[in-house]
Amino acid sequence: MIQINQIKNFIYKIINQDLKNKKYKKIHTRFPPEPNGFLHIGHAKSICLNFEIAKIYHGKCNLRFDDTNPNHESKIYVKAIKKDIKWIGYKWNKKSFYVSQYFKKLYKYAKILIQKKLAYVDQLSKKEIKKYRGTLKKTGKNSPYRNQTVKENLKLFKDMKNGKFKDGDLCLRAKINMSSANIVMRDPVLYRIKNIAHYRTKKKWCIYPTYDFSHCISDSIEKITHSLCSLEFLDNNQLYQWILKNLNIKKHAKQYEFSRLNLEYTILSKRKLKTLIKNKIVAGWDDPRMPTISGLRVRGYTPESIINFCKKIGVSKKNHLIEFSLLEHCIRNHLNNIAYRFMAIINPLKIIITNLPDQHNEKIIVNNHPLYPNMGTHKIYFNKIIYIDKNDFQEKANKKYRRLTMKQEVRLRYSYIIKVQKIKKDSFGHIKKIYCTYDKNTLNKNPTDRKIKGVIHWISKKNSISAKFRIFQHIFSIKNPDTTKNYLKYINNKSIKIKNGLIEKNLIKNTDIKFFQFEREGYFVIDKRETIKNKKITFNKTISLKGKKY
Repeated sequence: MIQINQIKNFIYKIINQDLKNKKYKKIHTRFPPEPNGFLHIGHAKSICLNFEIAKIYHGKCNLRFDDTNPNHESKIYVKAIKKDIKWIGYKWNKKSFYVSQYFKKLYKYAKILIQKKLAYVDQLSKKEIKKYRGTLKKTGKNSPYRNQTVKENLKLFKDMKNGKFKDGDLCLRAKINMSSANIVMRDPVLYRIKNIAHYRTKKKWCIYPTYDFSHCISDSIEKITHSLCSLEFLDNNQLYQWILKNLNIKKHAKQYEFSRLNLEYTILSKRKLKTLIKNKIVAGWDDPRMPTISGLRVRGYTPESIINFCKKIGVSKKNHLIEFSLLEHCIRNHLNNIAYRFMAIINPLKIIITNLPDQHNEKIIVNNHPLYPNMGTHKIYFNKIIYIDKNDFQEKANKKYRRLTMKQEVRLRYSYIIKVQKIKKDSFGHIKKIYCTYDKNTLNKNPTDRKIKGVIHWISKKNSISAKFRIFQHIFSIKNPDTTKNYLKYINNKSIKIKNGLIEKNLIKNTDIKFFQFEREGYFVIDKRETIKNKKITFNKTISLKGKKY
């Protein structure tokens, strides 16, 4: 028997107890996404939970597509979901499953409920059903069609299946209790009419089961032992058990609810994310500003960082808002160990070294990573013309400014100390270039006669190529946009900035390098699609160098 005592969350404790009591021989979980959009970071929490449980307990985890709503589902989303799960690093049990493959069985189960006088075909409209259902303070009332005979209900249900009605004309409802304190139990809808082709079953069906009806039965068919879902389905648990009990399905999973992921400055609703795409606020599901798995991948996040994030936030029954900086902390920690160090100038300012001859081309060997010699070295070159960042020079600066000024020297990273002689401005008063001298006796050495306050990064003109940099901020300007109806009001119009600068030539020679730390700038990754589109090497900024410590 496997015992995972070091893991404290309540689901593992339940599984340990079930194994101890020999309730199950093997643990079997499932991840059941609806193929109506791309997966987001909220889904990652469920992916990690379900697949990790199967991995730790040597069990199985099914990938099952909840494809019961043909209006919004497609093969494109199925393909994207599979790609994301594989990228994170998990493998599902055998082939992928689909609720649509159980449509015939589900239809038979629905007829059983009708025959047992536990379901009826209702002719009320959607608005009328909502009105009849009541509220938390007011009990519901029975539909006038609730007491139709079994024969009438079976005929109407068959006619629904055979396409004799329009969408919304009829629906199949469970006959439970319209006075129940749990509104979900007030005769919930089990089947509805949708005269639209399904991406898998085409036009074979025009009635489709609801999630509540299909989910518990699908769990049973697949012999799932622990059905894990977010807290929003807590009230549905009672219906889950009612359906299985009244269908006389003896061996079935028990549903356990855990808190969903709520992340600062982010919306985690596929419907709302679609709105961002529709309104062209973002370029698509994989826009690097999106909280989707594919968006995070394009931005430079790694599977390891996402898994680590999910482990850190844990699993509980209490909803709370997670700091976005925790997600950033996870990717920063990982990239710090695997990203190769190079220099890039995002806001170029030209420097001319006056005491260097034009043909000077001094080679300097630098490490690709300061802590890991096995990551190798690369060459940089010191020439007459170099570039520094515009922010690293000020004509007038206070005592706290530790970079280049008219009177203050600065060290070039891995190289020499330079000193300003004069500056040249354009007709608008903007600094066009700076003339400096270098101290030839200071290659990686500090002078004994003076103190140098700062070190800045740089690139020589001969050792550089132009590049585009995409720098991102949060899409929303408020911490919890998911709680407001007018969430589009809080769109951050400065969520993306485009910069044109320079990178080291050696950077692109090694195609095996995926992650870069541009010294003093942050962590970056090459965006291959934007590079092809712009015909210019394009980088996405993943994260800054500094952040909150955890």
